[in-house]
Amino acid sequence: MIPTSPKAPPPPVVAYPKTLTSIAASVGGLALFLIFASVLLLSQPIGSTVRGYFYGGVDRSVGVYPVESNLPISGLNDTQRYGNGISGSMKSTESAEPDASSVGVPRKPGEYAKPDETSVGVPIKPVESAQPDEPVKPDESGIEVPEKPGESAKPGESDVNRQSKSDSRQEVATSVPSASPVSGNVSQTGSIDSGCDLYHGKWVFDSNGPLYTNNSCPVLSQMQNCQGNGRPDKEYENWRWKPAECDLPRLDAKKFLELMRGKTLAFVGDSVARNQMESMLCILWQAKMGCAKCAMALVTLHSPSYSAHEVEVPKNRGNKRMQRYYFKSTSTMIVRLWSSWLVDHTSEAIDFAPKGVDKLHLDASDWNFMELIPSFDVIVLSSGHWFAKQSVYILNNEIVGGQLWWPDKSRPMKINNVEAFGISVETIVTAMATHPNYTGLTILRSYSPDHYEGGAWNTGGSCTGKVKPLMDGELVENGFTNVMHEKQVAGFNRAIKKQTNKSKVRLMDITEAFGYRHDGHPGPYRSPDPNKITKRGPNGRPPPQDCLHWCMPGPVDIWNEIVAEIISREFQDSRSFRS
Repeated sequence: MIPTSPKAPPPPVVAYPKTLTSIAASVGGLALFLIFASVLLLSQPIGSTVRGYFYGGVDRSVGVYPVESNLPISGLNDTQRYGNGISGSMKSTESAEPDASSVGVPRKPGEYAKPDETSVGVPIKPVESAQPDEPVKPDESGIEVPEKPGESAKPGESDVNRQSKSDSRQEVATSVPSASPVSGNVSQTGSIDSGCDLYHGKWVFDSNGPLYTNNSCPVLSQMQNCQGNGRPDKEYENWRWKPAECDLPRLDAKKFLELMRGKTLAFVGDSVARNQMESMLCILWQAKMGCAKCAMALVTLHSPSYSAHEVEVPKNRGNKRMQRYYFKSTSTMIVRLWSSWLVDHTSEAIDFAPKGVDKLHLDASDWNFMELIPSFDVIVLSSGHWFAKQSVYILNNEIVGGQLWWPDKSRPMKINNVEAFGISVETIVTAMATHPNYTGLTILRSYSPDHYEGGAWNTGGSCTGKVKPLMDGELVENGFTNVMHEKQVAGFNRAIKKQTNKSKVRLMDITEAFGYRHDGHPGPYRSPDPNKITKRGPNGRPPPQDCLHWCMPGPVDIWNEIVAEIISREFQDSRSFRS
C-alpha cells in the first residue's frame, strides 16, 4: 500500500455553474409571469373570462330541451289554437306534443348509461323565446284552463336552514286554513309520519332573499327568467313558506349534495316538472365545494375574487332521451325525463279513433321511463295539465272517453278528463309501488295551481300586476284546480294500498298553499322582447301571458326545499334508499 502524502493537493471541488444558472433563470421567469398575470388581471378579471368560456360558447340553435307543450293544437280551428286577435299567419308548424324523434324517446327499451368519469359537461345557456312576430314555439305555449270542472278545456296561449331568522320576517301574507283533503301527518296518503305538517302554514316575508339570482344560474329557461325579461318588481322572490308547527329549512346546496352522495334524483313529467328540475339545478349550482386542484391556480391566487371554495359546475351528461347533470364532488345526478301524462300513449289508430290523435292507455304506465326507475333513488312526479289536451281515453283496450274529441255525440262518454287524470295517478303510483326492482323514494307533487283570474286564458283571465301573495279571505276558489286535486289524492290513496315492494311513496301536497301565490308567475314577462305588451289594452284585454309556470327565482324554489326536507326525514329512518 502506498501511503498518501500529507502535501498532496485536496480533491477538486465540483462546480455547478449551469445548474445555478438554470435555477436563477426559472425563478426570474416565474416572477415575470406573475407580474404579467397580475397586470392582466387588473385590466381584465379572470372571473369574466372564465364565465365567458363556460357559459358563452354554446350555440343557441342547438335544442336544449325536448319540444314540449300543453297546447291542445290538434283538431282545433285557428281561433281556438291562437286566440282572438292573433293572425292565422302565425300558425306554428311544430307539433304540440313531442314525438319519438323530437324528444328522442325510443319506442323500444333503451339502455341507461351510468355516469362515467370521462364525460365532458357543457353548461347550457338559457333558451331564447320567440319574438311576438314569430310563431309561438310549443315549449312556450299551452295552458289549458277549463272554466268549470268536467268541461272541455280551452286551449292555452302561454305555456305555461332552519337558519331563516325570525327577525327577518317582516310581514305575514296569508295563513292557509288547517282544513284540507290531505294532512301532512296522515299516513293513509303516504305523507310524512314524523315531524310537523309541512303543508299548512302561512307565507312570510324574508329579507334574506332568494337562494340564487337569475344571473347566477345558466340553465334557467328564458320564459321563467322574469327579471331578465323586464319584470319591474322583485318582492315575489322574498316570500317564504312557514309551516304552522315548525320551520322549513332553507335549502343548503352543499349539505343536500352530501345527503344525496352517490344518488340520483329524477324529475319525471310535464313542463312543470322541467320548471322544478331547473329550480333544483339553480339552487345546487350555488354550492361552494372545496377546490383542491383549481385550473390556472397561479393566476387565480392573484385574483381579487379568488376563494378557497369555488362553485361546482355540474357536468351535462344529457342526451335526447333525458337531461342529466352530474355533480362530481358527490357523484350526485339530477335527471329530467319527459312524460306528458305518465301513462302509455300512442297516436296510432285504435278502433274508431283515427291515427294522429293521442290515445292514452290509462291502465298502463309510461314504459319509456318505467324501465329506468331501478337506476333512480328519488323520483318526483308531475302531471295534470296535459289532461286538457285533445286525447282519447282507453281502459282494457276499450275507448271509454275523450277530451276535445268524441265523434259520436249520441253515445255518452264513460269518463271525462278529470276522471281520467285520477285513474292515471292510480296507475303510475301503483306501478312505482309494485315494481319488483325499485326500492327508492317516490314523491308525487300535487297539482300545480294556475292563476288565470277573472276568466280563462282567452276570456280575460290574467295575473298581470300581481306583486304579493293573496291575503286570508282573498283567495278565489278555482273549481277545476280543486277537483283535479281531489281526483289526484283519491287515485294516490287507492294506489298505496296496493304496495308490494320496499319503496317509499309520499304525497307532497302543495296545491292549497300555492293557490295563494298568484304573484309568482311570469305573467306577460315571458320574453326578453323590449316591445312586448305588458299592460291591458284600451279594450281591457290582457296581454299574452303565462300564469301557470313559475318565475325563477320564485315560489317554485320552495317545492325543492320541501323535497329536501322529505328526503332528510326519510334518512332519519335509513341511511340509504336502497335495501
